[in-house]
Amino acid sequence: MDDQPTPDPIMARIIEAVQLGQSGASTQARELLSTLWDEIGPAGDALHRCTLAHHLADLQDTADAELVWDERALAAVADLTDDRAQRYHHALQVQGFLPSLHLNLADVHRRLNNTTRARAHLATARSLVTRLPADQYGDLVRAGIQHVDRALAAGSTDRLDSHPAAAG
Repeated sequence: MDDQPTPDPIMARIIEAVQLGQSGASTQARELLSTLWDEIGPAGDALHRCTLAHHLADLQDTADAELVWDERALAAVADLTDDRAQRYHHALQVQGFLPSLHLNLADVHRRLNNTTRARAHLATARSLVTRLPADQYGDLVRAGIQHVDRALAAGSTDRLDSHPAAAG
């Protein structure tokens, strides 16, 4: 089976904006993704909404704004099915999205000093990460869980040097 995703113009635009943000043009990437969010709308394709919100959260200037987008990503994944995800790429499964989404929520709640909610999302991420394979993505999410766990235990509300949102 071909390991390349099925052409999807919206996903292509999301990926281009994410790559732009990763290259240092975060303001431009945020603007492109925000415009695309307006085009997709709150009832648009769940894969598009989840992916876009997940990445747009990482481009926010404040933890409060990041939380809004992390919550939108988690809400969108509730509407996503394996069938839809696999129409884009045969290997995608909804349960593979969940550990990273909960990890990001744990981290942003930690930074907002909402420790009870941070611990709850971290526990959920930890319980779900067992479903991820021992590959680069799974290892990155596992490392992110450990990183956030240590920061939470230390009482830190600082943004982590290697932000766990990079895990996915």
